[in-house]
Amino acid sequence: MSKKKGAISQKHPQEAPVRIPRFCAGIFLLYWLLIAAFYVLAGEQLHLRQSRGALELPAAESGTVELCQGAVVEQCFTAEIQRFQSVSVQWGTYYRPNAGTVAIELWNLADGSLLLSQSYDAAAITEGGLTTLTAREPIEGIYGAPLLLKVYADCQPGSAPSPLMNQSAPAQEGFSLSLNGAPAQGTLCFSASGEDYIWTGLHYWEFAAGFGAALALALIYIWRRWAAGKHSYVVYALTALKQYRFLIRQLVSRDFRTKYKRSVLGMFWSFLNPLLTMMVQYFVFSTIFRSDIPNYAAYLLIGIVSFNFFSEACGMALTSIIGNAPLITKVYMPKYIYPLTRVMSSVVNLGISLIPLVIVCVATGVEFRKSAVLAFYFLACLMIFSLGLGLLLSSAMVFFRDTQFLWGVFSMMWMYATPIFYPESILPEEFKFILRINPLYYFLKNIRMCILDGLSPEPAIYVQCLLMAFGMLAAGAVVFRGSQDRFVLYL
Repeated sequence: MSKKKGAISQKHPQEAPVRIPRFCAGIFLLYWLLIAAFYVLAGEQLHLRQSRGALELPAAESGTVELCQGAVVEQCFTAEIQRFQSVSVQWGTYYRPNAGTVAIELWNLADGSLLLSQSYDAAAITEGGLTTLTAREPIEGIYGAPLLLKVYADCQPGSAPSPLMNQSAPAQEGFSLSLNGAPAQGTLCFSASGEDYIWTGLHYWEFAAGFGAALALALIYIWRRWAAGKHSYVVYALTALKQYRFLIRQLVSRDFRTKYKRSVLGMFWSFLNPLLTMMVQYFVFSTIFRSDIPNYAAYLLIGIVSFNFFSEACGMALTSIIGNAPLITKVYMPKYIYPLTRVMSSVVNLGISLIPLVIVCVATGVEFRKSAVLAFYFLACLMIFSLGLGLLLSSAMVFFRDTQFLWGVFSMMWMYATPIFYPESILPEEFKFILRINPLYYFLKNIRMCILDGLSPEPAIYVQCLLMAFGMLAAGAVVFRGSQDRFVLYL
């Protein structure tokens, strides 16, 4: 076996079945094509995000004053928002019809300038309703500046609404409330929102050029080692994949056919299975448990399709070595190809499962935007992660056959720890750490964001998911490579 491996890796460069210069040039060109495509698909979400300094609406506890003519409510505050967009005020109406005009103004106390101003019909204000003052263009330059929200009206007593307030809100620096000129305890029930710039997005092309230069140096290093006839794991892996490509296709085809052997519907089950699972869970969680997740059918099916792929890929890779024991002991082929082909056959099933997902999204009115294409990035990260974990599990299975039973329990726990059919918001705060340490949560959350919300995650999220995927692949590859020479002793 070692002799054969040496023959492949030490072959003269001119005789190598893989053209390394062309491969390196293709990888470098592909990198820049993906960089340009991502810039177009990500849109403005590459540069801007919802501000983390946005002010949330506090819970209403009481009214302030009846806002008749001459009454005024003033709330001083500061907001760490780089591009200020809107401010909203919550109202109480005393459950009666009101009349008159209500005015809301936003002032910059630093220079005394009026930033926003708008009037509202008091008759249109509802109990607990919000009036929102929105800027035509985002306001910049008031990050952390002292601001004044002023509310007054020309209503008559007995027909005037009242802005609501929270009396028990803790004191904050720069916040103060006054009613008719007198200081008051608490805060007005108001919220403020806007956007912040993303630093990495603003310097996107600089980062792209830096990573491109690092990639170019790595490719040049690979090419120089290949030209010098030195051993390279990259060249060896490419050579092995090309040399055994026919057998790889046969193994993938065999796994796919075996799954549906003697089945009447055959591969149609890849289409039907996630759809039927979604229908059952949709009935249970939208009817019995009353889930209020928007577009729950598509939300649920995305979770089912993604987790089913992960569970199937890892479960099939788990038995890839012991299941191919007769072939491994008789025919030489790099052993990592066996779990690789199992994951590849699961990718075929995933591709078929995406068809009902698209149908359900269209049927339920999901508006596909260009960001939906970016969901394939996170699916690719999920595939890489599954391959890494599959390598790890297949190695453990050879030496410890109870791995398959432990994985069955662990995968079930993993399913419930991932928000597939429930929203993450229902988890108590003390259990939120489960999501933070769950890679599947990040993959699934961002797939949903790209498809259902039509938004691109922040640039750092792409790097985070890529590191998690390749981190698992590296761990699985190291364990697999270190133990593969002893596989034949335990098969």
